[in-house]
Amino acid sequence: MHNDKLSLETHEWADEMLRIGNRAVKRAQEENRKKGIPNVYDINGHRYYELPNGELTTEDPYPLSKEKEK
Repeated sequence: MHNDKLSLETHEWADEMLRIGNRAVKRAQEENRKKGIPNVYDINGHRYYELPNGELTTEDPYPLSKEKEK
């Protein structure tokens, strides 16, 4: 049996915070798609851009941002 030092109330609170956070992320992603803004993800240290048409790419859709990094 797992010896958990957190109370049931703490677990329920954490689950609720996770649910709220996940819902907020999904809403933000959908809003970005509607506005034509790419969603950006980091997966195993690699940056991926989800373009508004659903295409995934590793190429930055904002080439001017590369100028700022230099």
